[in-house]
Amino acid sequence: MTDVVETDVLIVGSGPAGSAAAMLLSTYGVPNIMVTKYSRLADTPRAHITNQRTMEVLRDAGLEEQVVALATPQHLMGQTPFVSALNGEELGRLHTWYTHPSRQADHDLASPTAMCDMPQHLMEPVLAGAATARGTHLRYDTEYLSLTQDDDGVTATVRDRLRGDEYRIRAKYLIGADGGRSKVAEDIGLPMVGRMGVAGSINIVFEADLTRYVAHRPSTLYWVLQTGADVGGIGMGLVRCVRPWHEWLIVWGYDIDGEPPDLTDAYARQIAHQLIGDDTVPVTIKSSSAWTVNHLYAERYQQGRVFCAGDAVHRHPPSNGLGSNTSIQDAYNLAWKLKLVLSGAAGPGLLESYSAERAPVGAQIVERANRSIGETGRIFQALGLLSTEDPDQMRANMDARKLPGDASEKQRQLLREAIAFKDYEFNTHGVELDQRYRSAAVVPDSTQAPANPRDEELFHHPTTWPGAKVPHAWLGHGSERISTLDVGGHGRFTLLTGIGGEPWVAAAATLAGTLGVPLTAATIGPGADYEDLYGDWARLREVGDTGCVLLRPDNYVAFRSPGLPGDPAEVLAAALRRVLARDEAVPGSSAP
Repeated sequence: MTDVVETDVLIVGSGPAGSAAAMLLSTYGVPNIMVTKYSRLADTPRAHITNQRTMEVLRDAGLEEQVVALATPQHLMGQTPFVSALNGEELGRLHTWYTHPSRQADHDLASPTAMCDMPQHLMEPVLAGAATARGTHLRYDTEYLSLTQDDDGVTATVRDRLRGDEYRIRAKYLIGADGGRSKVAEDIGLPMVGRMGVAGSINIVFEADLTRYVAHRPSTLYWVLQTGADVGGIGMGLVRCVRPWHEWLIVWGYDIDGEPPDLTDAYARQIAHQLIGDDTVPVTIKSSSAWTVNHLYAERYQQGRVFCAGDAVHRHPPSNGLGSNTSIQDAYNLAWKLKLVLSGAAGPGLLESYSAERAPVGAQIVERANRSIGETGRIFQALGLLSTEDPDQMRANMDARKLPGDASEKQRQLLREAIAFKDYEFNTHGVELDQRYRSAAVVPDSTQAPANPRDEELFHHPTTWPGAKVPHAWLGHGSERISTLDVGGHGRFTLLTGIGGEPWVAAAATLAGTLGVPLTAATIGPGADYEDLYGDWARLREVGDTGCVLLRPDNYVAFRSPGLPGDPAEVLAAALRRVLARDEAVPGSSAP
């Protein structure tokens, strides 16, 4: 084993986290190699919900239009019913994924992007394809075996599964994006909280034309409650639309303490027909697989020059649709930091902010997804399905909701409330967009984190508080209408100011050269670089015209000043040095 391949960053794993990291690093001009032990990318739908924050990442990377062209659009995602079978009784329905008119308004105001349903077997080729087109070297059939670290880099040993030989890859940094049983995370000893295997599930991918049962209530998810299921006497099956209305994925439970079911085509077809409620529908089984529901997250994501991302550090059920979104966003947080450290514009301390910022997010989404599973019990309780194990009695209890009388009226009320409470699984805008970072890569001001006047999980609260994502506002630039997020991003820092804030612009131009950091500045206002078309930026910016908001390359607010200080160049330089881990002292930024 004498061969050594060299690169700046080695990425282990080609899933959403790995492919996104490779794509972003190549976009930023960082040489990288991505290895996967498999001979292909994902061949099943698996993750699919793609929220606005992820679409913002893809927009910045120039991939938004490609994803939109392939994805199921938002308006076909959200008429989510709870049924006894697809051809059976509808027990209730919920507007999901912000399709209720009031939530659609929240959604549209929050971002220049729209969420969509982009199955993993379609998303991975977009990410990996862009990565390789931009310079990533992708090696299939290459299994990661081990690593060693020193002061200058990481040496990984890998096996070529086609030739059978082993060789080494030498990188300055390594990203472990090798999934829910990550060997990289194990090898570097990341501390984990929680446990694997809390429940068992089966995925069944199949083709069937179900137009007559679903097209009048278009949705990504169809929840099926049936009595007499194999698991605990009551099961809720999930029929998920992969492609309207002919490609589907069923999620069905099994007893994790017993033997997994024999996943024959006959067994899978029987489950499909059971949930459809019509065994005359032709069903073609594409694949079946068993998996476990997990409740585990890493307390930190880094050890030396090795970082982990995606399912390697947050493992949870698919509830809330947060998995691949968080994975891609992990990569977005890390990639620009690696770029600046490798280029010498930032000190190595900047990389410590990755774990400080993303580990709390991972813990939050693991807890949220597992909590959503438990909250489904309110529906079972309302239908009287938890008070008996007799299937006949269960059916009678469910039918009681159709009767007159006080008891049945109360049952109907409880059922409506239980279904409405599932907002916390399907409409958690705050969880998706309000991830606040606290780290050395953010310069705090004298203000407290703003309180959300509405439910902090359900509703997005835009703010320029340092450590928050920049608020979206439409700006005018000639005949174009672009978002504040479009002004930022692109792998660079961006300073936004208003009329009278020209000294900030001059300071930014000087510092871009003296600090060697990608930095641009723009003024917003009448006759300025950008027009505040609707006055939204003035309402959202939380600083005066002569103040500034400094955005990191990931469009998070790194620093802000309410007005113009005595020496804006000194204040801005100190802020940048702190964010870039080049200096710890930051003088007061308040205007005199």
